[in-house]
Amino acid sequence: MASTARTLAELNARTLPDWYQDAKFGIFIHWGAFAIPGFAPRLGSIGEAFARDYDRAVAMVPYTEWYWNAIKVPGTPSAEFHRAHYGDAPYEDFKQPFEAGLEHWDPAAWAEAFRDAGARYVVLVTKHHDGLCLWPSQIANPHQAGWTTGRDIVGELAAAVRAAGLRFGVYYSGGIDWTFNRRPLRTLGDFIASTPGGDYPAYAMAQVRELIDRYEPSVLWNDISWPTRPGPLYRLFADYYRAVPDGVVNDRWVAAGLQRDLLRIPLVRRYVDRKIKAAIARQGPDASQGIIPPEIPHSDFRTPEYAAFAEIQEKKWEATRGMSHSFGFNRNDDESDYSSADTLLHDFIDAVSRNGNLLLNIGPRATDAGIPDEQLRRLKRFGAWLRANGDAIYGTRPWTQSDGETECGLAVRFTAAPGRVNLIVKGPVADTRLVIKNLALSGKGVRLGDGSPVELEARGPDLQLTFASSCVDTVGTAVSVAV
Repeated sequence: MASTARTLAELNARTLPDWYQDAKFGIFIHWGAFAIPGFAPRLGSIGEAFARDYDRAVAMVPYTEWYWNAIKVPGTPSAEFHRAHYGDAPYEDFKQPFEAGLEHWDPAAWAEAFRDAGARYVVLVTKHHDGLCLWPSQIANPHQAGWTTGRDIVGELAAAVRAAGLRFGVYYSGGIDWTFNRRPLRTLGDFIASTPGGDYPAYAMAQVRELIDRYEPSVLWNDISWPTRPGPLYRLFADYYRAVPDGVVNDRWVAAGLQRDLLRIPLVRRYVDRKIKAAIARQGPDASQGIIPPEIPHSDFRTPEYAAFAEIQEKKWEATRGMSHSFGFNRNDDESDYSSADTLLHDFIDAVSRNGNLLLNIGPRATDAGIPDEQLRRLKRFGAWLRANGDAIYGTRPWTQSDGETECGLAVRFTAAPGRVNLIVKGPVADTRLVIKNLALSGKGVRLGDGSPVELEARGPDLQLTFASSCVDTVGTAVSVAV
């Protein structure tokens, strides 16, 4: 126990690497056998699924990557879709067509698109809840023979991403693996209690160590929870940091303990589900606002999912989300299902001003390894805005305040860097003069989009900005003030 506490103290004494603090924008990739059916109910967000239909919510979420579980629950849209299109075919049959689609894959083209979008790091899902490994793992799955890809997707993408000048990270589903626990999951209690025991903890530990040894990822991104007790987990972190001194780990490593053990008892699980269901009902509309994982004893950053913090956070965080309601490819998504590029950029600006990054997901198709056009268009929009305004984003830190407002009602966000403060006005600026309420700031102002001067003048408690010419950027006008 003393050794575990000492290891934890050493982990927590470590400082966050500058590269991750500076990077701000990463790309998440959910890709696998689930992209062959590419189907999930289009009923709103994951939060709405739990609010509307808690008793089978895990099988009703909009995440296509949860398809294998959803088709096990009779009467769900996914089960009906599977019966209509694939009959009684098992989920495992999707592995072969997924691998066949790899003949079209160009990892260098993907990496180029991510770099041009302004991303500074990429995190690939190496094993999701279906247990399929996207690398030829030497750690054999004792319950699903050959459940890896023959082609080293992880290694090829890592090489392409690094050749493009970006950092590479890996996601691993440590808390869920449906090849080890095949029971259908309906409620959140079912989901939390389903972390496999038996031979799974050793398997997961060996695979994550294999990923570290083979690929030296800059980001180690676990999902849901972790199947071992804290001691082995903290040793894993310590070994990872020795192997990758500037690596970072996320916050989804809730270690096994008595609470999770108790949830394996059906009576306890039913009691917990009643409590959660009642809490969601009390929340009302707020219940659909996404997921914020609990804080744990050690992590480098937190990961709100389809959610964000409304104020500056002392601890680094990373908003993670898809462009539509799903992470994995959904064949039924069209333009109307996606958040607009402007909305995604505004949420990104919000996050950066509050000490956050954005890990924006793409969900490629499986049949041709292509990134949907709707997603590519949004990546290009990010790239165009960041090329003009990146100095207000990259390498910055939160200022004394994150939020402001103009006299005409536009939102303003602030970031800081040595010797300067950046103001980002969200939305179209209709005039060459703009007043920001309750802001005292002086210095030499420059509009980042074109380098033109911006005059700053106090107007009582407010600050007036006067631009040399009209502001044409409808997403956000960024001004850097040398102070």
